[in-house]
Amino acid sequence: MFRSAPILLLRATLIAQGPQPPTIRTNTQLVIVDVTVTDAHQNPIHNLKASDFVLLEDNVAQNIKSFDEHAYIAQPAASTQPPPALPPGVFTNLAPVVANNTLNILLLDTLNTPMQDQQYARNQIRQYLKNAPAGTRIAIFGLGARLYLLQGFTSNPEVLKAAIDQKNAAKTSPLLGDDTVGGGNGSVSTYKQFEDFAYANDLEDVLALQLQNLQQFEADRQSTQNQLRASITLNALNQLARYLSAMQGRKNLIWFSGSFPINILPDGSLLRPFSVMASAEDEFRQTTNLLARSQVAVYPVDSRGVITSPTLNASNTINARIVHDPRTFGNDENKFYDRLADDHSTMLRMAEQTGGRAFINTNDLNKAVADVVENGASYYTLTYTPANAAWDGAYRKIEVRTPQGRYKLSYRRGYFADAADAQASRNIAAAQPENTFYPMRAAMMHGAPEATQIIFRARVVPASATTEDTLAPGVAAGSDPSKLQPPYRRYNVVFAADPRNIRFTPSASGNQTAQVQFVTYVYSSDGQLIARAGNEVHADLPPASYTALFHGGLRIAQQISVPDKGNYYLRVGIHDIDGDHAGALELPIAAVRNLPPEPTKAAPPQ
Repeated sequence: MFRSAPILLLRATLIAQGPQPPTIRTNTQLVIVDVTVTDAHQNPIHNLKASDFVLLEDNVAQNIKSFDEHAYIAQPAASTQPPPALPPGVFTNLAPVVANNTLNILLLDTLNTPMQDQQYARNQIRQYLKNAPAGTRIAIFGLGARLYLLQGFTSNPEVLKAAIDQKNAAKTSPLLGDDTVGGGNGSVSTYKQFEDFAYANDLEDVLALQLQNLQQFEADRQSTQNQLRASITLNALNQLARYLSAMQGRKNLIWFSGSFPINILPDGSLLRPFSVMASAEDEFRQTTNLLARSQVAVYPVDSRGVITSPTLNASNTINARIVHDPRTFGNDENKFYDRLADDHSTMLRMAEQTGGRAFINTNDLNKAVADVVENGASYYTLTYTPANAAWDGAYRKIEVRTPQGRYKLSYRRGYFADAADAQASRNIAAAQPENTFYPMRAAMMHGAPEATQIIFRARVVPASATTEDTLAPGVAAGSDPSKLQPPYRRYNVVFAADPRNIRFTPSASGNQTAQVQFVTYVYSSDGQLIARAGNEVHADLPPASYTALFHGGLRIAQQISVPDKGNYYLRVGIHDIDGDHAGALELPIAAVRNLPPEPTKAAPPQ
């Protein structure tokens, strides 16, 4: 797993150019609710009007501020507006504009899915692609130890099939093994043979304590692995939300997985029943909120299909444990169904909180994908400003109704009404690199999808034609200093960020304040963090300077040292601490190594 080294935080100044007419910004809270409406046969319902909907928050009717219908239309092809040509050395995380108003993402989760079920899920996806409507744009991601982009958005079925058919696409999870249900080696525990030996030789009294210790050891190991799976998975979904943020419209995330438990409860059969307890509720809340804000509806699909208990297998039903204590069979059964219920609970909650739908206990995964693509592209967007203006952090329930309740509605069921200052305090706490859910930890991973919540350009050019034996000021080694060896070449990295994506808060003096981090990481070709640099901007801008930002952008210059020999990658990113928005992009150093050097600080990108 990637581990971020501490970021060097330096005081920096803002570079603002040229006045422009004042821009008035308001902090009105607008809640967006995407609603899919289907009949009893899961067929989408069209041509409803705003007056056909009743929208409530905590049982209080809300005034619908805007209303739009989006209908699925099969197209022979979907065009993508090419990105603007950029000068040499200038890069952006602005994604190409997709003509379709709905995007579909397949997430193949090998981390949480038993090996034997991964191939079945891929076969089902291949079946879907054979008959996919023309013009359906799909991207494919893989989740293992980290998130991988396997194929960007395309409507070419052959390209998508090639991504599904990649060699080594199916992998055994290092944290799961070949279990039918996550979190162990099946419902019959790994200490079964040891226990059978004890019973068969009438040594159960002598070995009772050893058995209990072995059981405790196995439970602790499983709990640790479950916690790691939850952390990696939620970070990956966090990355996807930030990657998809700048793409307009609804995004359908079809997550093929065996899932993971959000909460691990005490186990009364253990010597230390509370040692296995754990909870990922805070991370789950942050992730589902971020997905909902990015208009990403999650459709979990249980790749295991219809599951039967492995305790019914012939290899498990007759053993010494059952002969001596028939209750063992019942205990194994209960543990199996408890774990299965935990897995399904995560899927159901993820779908409920983001406006998707969970597909569990079905072997027809092909139809599940078809239903999501068609029904997920036919939806209504309702927005409202909550009548309750008290932002106290409480959870607020959203309810949407249609006449006579004849239709099936899918939409996100609520949100947390976080006050701006409370959210900012949490974001500041989360912005410490040692925090396992530090937002930039995921955004700055080598090879991760680009984060697009903050759109920016970065200009990267050599600062000198010669090499040097010392690091540039403010540059530090990564987690293994021995990997950073001279000679170095120094590069100028100049950011220009869109201030509209950054939260500015008015102060008592009338100025606009913000806290923004700018970071640059150097990675080796094998993904090792080699060097890093960072600046933190504490902006306190009078009205004239704030207005000027909307002409020239929020700009800052850094310098980074890169070993002169070898293949390296730069990952540059921006983090709005108060707004919890991130932007990041990656480039090979080979793309800028031979550009003309600029000894002085480079001009910001235009």
